[in-house]
Amino acid sequence: MRRSTEFDATVKYGMRTVQPDVIVHVRRASQREDDEGPRVGLIIAKRVGTAVERHRVARRLRHVARPLLAGLNPRDRVVIRALPSSRHVSSAWLDQQLRSGLKRAFDMAGTER
Repeated sequence: MRRSTEFDATVKYGMRTVQPDVIVHVRRASQREDDEGPRVGLIIAKRVGTAVERHRVARRLRHVARPLLAGLNPRDRVVIRALPSSRHVSSAWLDQQLRSGLKRAFDMAGTER
């Protein structure tokens, strides 16, 4: 995701699940919105740490989110918000939390992945 309107709509109207180190927002776009494939956006606030720490967290989150794209609907929009504790955990733990958050969000929304 690149446009703030996509981020805003996903955060405001999507399903939210809270994990210990990340918050996952999921929304399925309407039919009239473009279907270029699932879109994923990251929110890494300054509270996460220094610029180096934030970039490290972003790289790790992109790495664990990339394999999950194949299992998403082309209209799905996902926003991953990193919490400050995310800089201290392993990539495997972030992967587990992201998978769990996505599964819970889709279960709450009543949609299939």
